[in-house]
Amino acid sequence: MDIRENSSENNSLFRPEAVPNDTEDIVPKEPRELEDTGISREDLEDLVLKVVYTVRGFTIDWVAKQVGLPLRLVNDLVEELQDSAAVEIVGQAGTMSFKMRVTDLGRKRAAEAMRASGYVGPAPVTVEDYSKMLEAQLARMPKTEPEEVSKAIDELVLPPNIVEVAGLARSSGRSLFLWGPPGNGKTSVGHLIHNAIKGDLWIPYCLGVGHSVIKFFDPQCHQVVENGSDSGNGQRFDRRWVRIRRPFVVVGGELRIESLDLAFHPVLRYYEAPMHLKANGGTFLIDDFGCQRADPQEILHRWVLPLERHIDYLTLRTGQQVPVPFKQMLILSTNLDPEKIMDAAFLRRMGYRLYLGYPSPDQYAQIFKRYAAGLELTVPEGMLERLFSRYSEEGRPLRGSEPRDLIERCRDICNYRNQSIFLSEEILNTAWRGYFGEKGVVR
Repeated sequence: MDIRENSSENNSLFRPEAVPNDTEDIVPKEPRELEDTGISREDLEDLVLKVVYTVRGFTIDWVAKQVGLPLRLVNDLVEELQDSAAVEIVGQAGTMSFKMRVTDLGRKRAAEAMRASGYVGPAPVTVEDYSKMLEAQLARMPKTEPEEVSKAIDELVLPPNIVEVAGLARSSGRSLFLWGPPGNGKTSVGHLIHNAIKGDLWIPYCLGVGHSVIKFFDPQCHQVVENGSDSGNGQRFDRRWVRIRRPFVVVGGELRIESLDLAFHPVLRYYEAPMHLKANGGTFLIDDFGCQRADPQEILHRWVLPLERHIDYLTLRTGQQVPVPFKQMLILSTNLDPEKIMDAAFLRRMGYRLYLGYPSPDQYAQIFKRYAAGLELTVPEGMLERLFSRYSEEGRPLRGSEPRDLIERCRDICNYRNQSIFLSEEILNTAWRGYFGEKGVVR
C-alpha cells in the first residue's frame, strides 16, 4: 500500500473505477466482477460461508442482501462452495431459486473461518477505495458560508470576532483550539459549528486489509439517512456502503492513547476503527482536553503528523501499519492554560485558536432574556440588576451557562409545586440556593 504524503492534494488513493467521476451526487458503484471488490475470492467465499453457517437454510438472494454484493457475484461464490461440497441444494424455493444448506464439510470450513475472523456482515471495502471515495465526496461538498455559521451558533450570545474565527475554522476545515474558563460555551460552540456543514456521506460498513476486517460503521457515531438510490444511468450503488449524515464524534475524559489505534476484539477476532477515523468527513471534538487518562503531550505528539499530512497510520496485531485518511475537523476544548498542556510545535499546527471568556453583564442579560423568551417567560423588572448584585456580593464571575441553569431550576421549582411556570424573586432565590448551595436571598 503506497500513499503519497507530500501534500493533501496527492493523498487520493488508487482504483478510480470505484468512484463515478461525472456526477454531482457521488454514489459508490456496484462491482461488476469479484475482482472489482479488491477483496480476495477466498475471503469472500469464507464470508459467505460464515453467513450461511448461522442459519438452517438459505437462498442465494438472501445471502446477497447479507453480504451487500450483486446477486450474480454471490451466485458465483455459492457455486464455488457447492463444487467444493461446502453447501448443497435441498429443494426449490421459487421459480428460479433454490433452498440450500451447509454440509458437514462446510460447517467444518466455516468453523475454521470463524476462528480466523468472527466478522459476519456486508463484505469489506478496501482502504484504497474508501480513501478515494472520501476524497471525491469532500471535494464536492458545498462551501460553508458565513451566514450559515452565524445561524448555526445564533443561540449563543458571542462577540462578532468570535463568530468570525469559528466560521473561518469551519469553512476551511482546519483544526480549532477552544479554551477559557468553564461554563462559557466552548463545548456548545464545538457542537453548533458542526451544524453549519452540509451534505451527506457514503461510508463502508467495514474495511478489509489483507485477511483482516476493520468494523467501521457505528450506529453511535453515524446517523443513517435514506440509503441512496441507484443512479439514473442504470448503475446500481454498492450495498457494502451506507449513507450517513456527516459525523459528529465527541470524546471526553475517557480517552486513552490506545483509543487512537485499532481495537482488536479477541473473542470476535476483528478490529474496531478508532473514533477519529469514524469522524472522517465530519467533526471530531475532544472535550475537557487535558483531563483524559492519557497524558496530553502523548495525545498531541500522536497527531502532529496526521494534522500536517492528513494521513494517519494504524497498526494491526501483526505490526503492519495501515495508512488511512485523516480528514475531519479536529476541535480541542479545554479549561486549562494551553501553555501548560501544549508545546509550540503542536500549537503551530492548530488551524485556529479561540478564547471564550466570561460574558459581560449586557451579554449575560441578553442570554437570560433570550432563554426566558424561549420558554415564554417574562423577566420581572429589576430582577437582573438584583441578580448581578448577588454575583458581585458573593464574588462569583458571570458564566454564560448559568442563565439557562438558573431558569431551568426555576422551572423545576414550579413543576414541583404544581404551579404554572413563572419567574419571581422568591423562586429565583430558591433556584440560586439549590444551584450554588449557599444560603441567602436576592436583595
